[in-house]
Parts: sequence; structure tokens; C-alpha cells
Amino acid sequence: MHSSAVALARSAWKGPYFVHFPNLQQCIKNGTPIQTKARACTIMPHMIGARFMVHNGKSFQAVKVTEEMVGRKLGEFSHTRKRFSYRLTKNR
Repeated sequence: MHSSAVALARSAWKGPYFVHFPNLQQCIKNGTPIQTKARACTIMPHMIGARFMVHNGKSFQAVKVTEEMVGRKLGEFSHTRKRFSYRLTKNR
């Protein structure tokens, strides 16, 4: 697992950036996803098992929180750019 450079940008005395989701425990129980645009929100241990629909700038992408994700940001798991690959043209 690689460390995030984003985690080092915030002062230690401020603590992690966290967004309060009011119905988080109910959504974990029901399995319903929570739509959010808070890509900078730090994943906390009580969020394990939750499903989020994280906005990537164009659409919402599904992210299921696991134990390995604790301490990282929601935005790290919702990619904003497509993979680029060269295609051969049909005239060649």
C-alpha cells in the first residue's frame, strides 16, 4: 500500500478532514449508496462497509469502503481521467 501525499498537506493539530454523513449507519445496514462530491473527505474506521457514489467531475462512480482504505481520501478511488491508448487508424 502506498502512502498519499495529500495526507501530509494538512496540519496535525487540525486533524483529518471529515464530512459528517447523517444516515451513514442506516446506509451500511441497508447497503444503499451515499452520493457525495466530497472527494477530500478522509475515510474513517466507522465508514467500513459503506457504499459511496463519488463524483469524478462528470458522473458518480461506485466506491465500497474496506479496511485497507482507512486514512485515505474518497477521491483516490474515483478516477477523473480516462486511460489513453494509441489506436491504429483504418487507413494503415
